Amino acid sequence: MSSAEKTGQPTDPQPRRRLSRQDRHRQLLDVAWQIARDEGTEALTLGRLSERAGVTKPVVYDHFETRPGLLAALYREFDARQTTVMDAALAASQPSLADRATVIATSYVDCVLLQGREIPGVIAALAGSPELERIKREYEAAFIEKCRIALSPFTGAGTIAAAGLWAMLGAAEALSYAAASGDITASEAKKELFETIVAMVARSMGGGTHPDHLRNTAGLASR
Repeated sequence: MSSAEKTGQPTDPQPRRRLSRQDRHRQLLDVAWQIARDEGTEALTLGRLSERAGVTKPVVYDHFETRPGLLAALYREFDARQTTVMDAALAASQPSLADRATVIATSYVDCVLLQGREIPGVIAALAGSPELERIKREYEAAFIEKCRIALSPFTGAGTIAAAGLWAMLGAAEALSYAAASGDITASEAKKELFETIVAMVARSMGGGTHPDHLRNTAGLASR
């Protein structure tokens, strides 16, 4: 007879499993997203994260060190997911302006909607410090360069101006956040962003208007 049986104490046949560092990091990020979703980004502190995750503060500080470090980790994860989705869609798309513009518009809006309305709060918080703002600008520049490469084959001898690409990114953010907030539908956001992209490329060609074969493109609004 075991000592536990002798004393009448209950046994614990399955002791709590200690998470690996990678699994713990994944758990903390998942809980952080949940806090941002349920309570807002302002409530997302390392102390609150330790409470919701059921771990001690030193565990959380060991993974993120500071609140800006946590916000940066969330943004990096969002950007990595967006990059993966967009790269796969571009690789599978047809080499046409309509297809490439559809991929960019759809991928951007869908990734924001997949993450939910908490991502605008995280991105807004990134502007709170020079370091976070630098991280955001680096990822924005990489996204813009990816779009420039994908769309340049359709400009003829022209080039896409940097101002146009930054304007496209601003439209992508605003439309996606409006869709996440329910102010417009996802289909409306994608269609408007598609039109913005095609118009930008048309200006780069010197025409200033949409090519006739791209007018009233069907199917995008239903995706």
